[in-house]
Amino acid sequence: MKPLYTAVATAHGGREGHVRSSDAHLDADLRVPKEMGGPGGEGTNPEQLFAAGYAACFESALRLVARLQKKPITDATVTGRVTLSALDAKYVLSVELEAHVEGLNPDETLVLMHAAHEVCPYSNATRGNIDVRLSSR
Repeated sequence: MKPLYTAVATAHGGREGHVRSSDAHLDADLRVPKEMGGPGGEGTNPEQLFAAGYAACFESALRLVARLQKKPITDATVTGRVTLSALDAKYVLSVELEAHVEGLNPDETLVLMHAAHEVCPYSNATRGNIDVRLSSR
């Protein structure tokens, strides 16, 4: 396997801290959301960061699969929803990816999504560990 890129980020202070990438393109305060009993306010959280990363990566995989299948995409969006749940004495994540592809109906979009789910690095990393649901609109 040939490494293509390594991202580096450092967190300090946990969910009430700060995260910064080695190139400083990502530089954000972290806050516990009100829904989890925190103060909310300015800042992001690990679930939002994961949702953003997965959605962006999955859209790229969707575009790749469409190109390989000769179904050019003029416009597409992928919304990632990452849910943190408590299960007994541990915490678990689940993900929903919802896509809209301009020019395709929801069923056609879902077929592309299932193919993208096989090549997306996030999907490959989470497969068998996190419940991932795919939906289209």
